[in-house]
Amino acid sequence: MSLLQDINSTKKSLLLWEPLEFDMKYYPFFFIFSAIAFCSCKQASSPEPILTADLYFPPLQSENWETTRSGLEEEKLQELEQLLAQNGTRAFILLKDGKIALEYYFGNRLAGNQPFQENSAWYWASAGKTLTATLVGIAQEEGQLSLDQPTSEILGSGWSNLPPEKENLIQIRHHLSMTTGLDDGVDNADDYSPENLHYLADPGQRWAYHNAPYTLLDNVLEGATGSDIATYFQQKIGSKIGMTGFWQEIGHNRVFFSDARSMARFGLLVLAEGIWENKEIISDQHYLQAMVTPSQALNKSYGYLWWLNGQERYMLPGIQNPLPGSFIPNGPSDMIWFVAWAGMGNSCVWFLLKSWYWCGWAKIRIKAGSLSGF
Repeated sequence: MSLLQDINSTKKSLLLWEPLEFDMKYYPFFFIFSAIAFCSCKQASSPEPILTADLYFPPLQSENWETTRSGLEEEKLQELEQLLAQNGTRAFILLKDGKIALEYYFGNRLAGNQPFQENSAWYWASAGKTLTATLVGIAQEEGQLSLDQPTSEILGSGWSNLPPEKENLIQIRHHLSMTTGLDDGVDNADDYSPENLHYLADPGQRWAYHNAPYTLLDNVLEGATGSDIATYFQQKIGSKIGMTGFWQEIGHNRVFFSDARSMARFGLLVLAEGIWENKEIISDQHYLQAMVTPSQALNKSYGYLWWLNGQERYMLPGIQNPLPGSFIPNGPSDMIWFVAWAGMGNSCVWFLLKSWYWCGWAKIRIKAGSLSGF
């Protein structure tokens, strides 16, 4: 049984629980806010890449968004809606070629008892790293910085607790690839104050999922561009593709909040390889490709702040021993995603497939390299 009709009789599908299947060739974007549990993903071969000319882009200053029902098995939609509601989903959007095929909202907003609706905001958590990575690429394209540039050239000396000769070895690309070599075993790995950033290895010699060096990229962007991340984001991405949202400091983290449709807009931008309608938002195709391919040899399942599937081995946060095989072996090989690590058994996940677009917020359990619902 399939939720979506296989229009061309292809077998390219993605399984969420049983018996729901999605033909991802025809449904490039899948979005879930908050808690939905995924069982497993059938192995799917990659379809032909979607051409930008075939994509619909919603207008910038309007809530209007074209819809489509092409290819949906109507009798299965009620089952899907019940499944989403039972698993604490806040919002669910499925796009076909940029047009909304499905859109559901459930539950209450972050604060109060008001219902979660189209304009309700939710936090991106570590999925916001994808925004930062994209902004770094734009800043490099504009000549404001270089990935090979030492961090100290922008932040000045003493931004860490390292000796100057070690500090000067760390480059911007090491922050993007999680290979600064800074000690992630400190009491608060989010704290990016200099006294909390200690030497553990030379940059590029050790991979570790470490929030503090990532968050410093906000300061790098501000030092290079003269604009804080909220302003720079709005100038370079938000205003150009119609995204709304806001950045808020929570502890040592700067967290982005938006509604579901704004996240869908960012998905379309990435799917279209930096183009919105006929305008280039990001023209550096080399950087866009590098962002979603292995950034180093230590953990080939990590790009520039993106997780990658289909690689020969992977590493997990807090674990230094590489594990053999693909991170999600029964998932599509070109799947990339971001995990908001809030504990290994209860996390938020954002998925993106390079040939199409699918992403979501989920509660998951990761065990032996696979996803299972709970």
